[in-house]
Formats: sequence, structure tokens, C-alpha cells
Amino acid sequence: MPLYKTIIKNSQTTVKIWKITESYDALMKALRLTSKSLDRVLGMKSELHQRGFLSVRHLLATFGYSDKDLFYDEFGKPYLKDGKQISITHSFNFSAVIISDSAVVGIDIEKQREKISVIAHKFVDYEFNYLDKTDLEYKKKLTVIWCVKEALYKLYATSGLSFREHCLVIPFSARDQATVAWIDYKKKKSRYDASFLEFEGFTCAYTTA
Repeated sequence: MPLYKTIIKNSQTTVKIWKITESYDALMKALRLTSKSLDRVLGMKSELHQRGFLSVRHLLATFGYSDKDLFYDEFGKPYLKDGKQISITHSFNFSAVIISDSAVVGIDIEKQREKISVIAHKFVDYEFNYLDKTDLEYKKKLTVIWCVKEALYKLYATSGLSFREHCLVIPFSARDQATVAWIDYKKKKSRYDASFLEFEGFTCAYTTA
């Protein structure tokens, strides 16, 4: 079982990361999916996406849940039937789940890629005030900012929310592995704790209210 990492943020909130090394058949064989989930995975054109989807169900099992315990609202935000908060992500050969007894949560994993600096203007605004393009960690910091904002977007699950206009990430050091983020949307400001880590060329960030 390739459970890659477990992070205990506190007594109520846990993150688990899975390294996807199994084949599609191996992942599928060990699961019992609902008919809705089965239709969804069979309808995916990419085996990479299929394996990501299935690995998330294996992560759920490590928390003691099955596929039937998970459902989604109209915005695509996942929920657990017992009322605990959950967020899900997968990218290439990694997937992750964060579950909390009470805190609203969001999580994202992204592969570190060169193109992040090319698209930075699409998701960065306030953060340009403290970012330094000559910094050797510039691209890594951009990836952290993207992941934090994606996690915020998943957490907030509100139509119209913009990474660039409404999500802010407070200055941070890569060594800190934590910062503060804000959502400023429709005259409402909300503060969130954000944590992040790097592994094997990937960045993962998770946010909690």
C-alpha cells in the first residue's frame, strides 16, 4: 500500500498523501464503487485520471471510509456522510485527502513546472509586491501560491471567486512551510491558515479555517 505520507495537523485534522504506483487494474480490483462512481471512472479518457480517482478511494479507506460515504454538491465540493469536512486532490502520480472533524478544509497538489512563471499574471496580483523574480525560489514560491489559492477555491466553493482578485497569500519563506491566506469577496474577508510542503518535484498546500 503506497501511502506516501501522513500529516497530523492537529487532533482534528489529518492529511494523507498517496503515491500512485499501481496499475489501473490493481487499483480497481481492490475497490467496491457505487454505480455513479463506476460510470464516472469508466467515462474518463485518461488512465492517469482514472488512477488518480481510484487512488483517492484507497486513501478514503485508510481513513475508514468507502466510496459510498462520499458525495458532491452542485459546485463539485466533496462531503462525507458523517459530516466531517474533506478535500481531495490528485496530480500525475500523487493524490491527497485532508479530513477534519470540524474545520473547513481545502487541499491541492501540483507538479513543479517551468510554465508557472508564464501564467503567473493570471493568478497573482497582491503577491507581486513581495515576490522577487531574481530569487532562486521564485518559481517554487509561485507554485506554493497557486496551490494555496486552489485550496482556498476548493474550500470556499463559491461561483465567481477569482484566484487573482479575491485570494491573497501573505509573504512567506519556503523554509516556514506555513503562511496565512485571505479571501476578500463581496465585502466579506475571511482568514485561513495555509501549510505547504515539497516532495519529488511536487508541491502540496492545504488550508483550514
